[in-house]
Amino acid sequence: MKKLKERWGIDSNFQVAIIFIVFAVTGSTAAKIAAPITEFIGLDRETTASWLYWTARIFLIFPIYQVLLVLFGWLFGQFRFFWDFEKKMLNRLGLGFLFK
Repeated sequence: MKKLKERWGIDSNFQVAIIFIVFAVTGSTAAKIAAPITEFIGLDRETTASWLYWTARIFLIFPIYQVLLVLFGWLFGQFRFFWDFEKKMLNRLGLGFLFK
């Protein structure tokens, strides 16, 4: 736990727990939100080819997750951590120009 706190630049175990909770809530919520959106755009799990359905779903989940991560981070009082995390992740994906 000590290495994780040093790497993330945080001080307490409570902060680590909050960050883990935010990651869990964000992932679950993004997956839940993507389901009705895929149905709305006409991609049904039973009638659409699996590769197309899951590819579309993953491409939907990704931007939803990014927005929710910062939102939930803010709600849980960890906005700075998640904003910095978001910028670093998008930089690594080649999308750093979004923050310039």
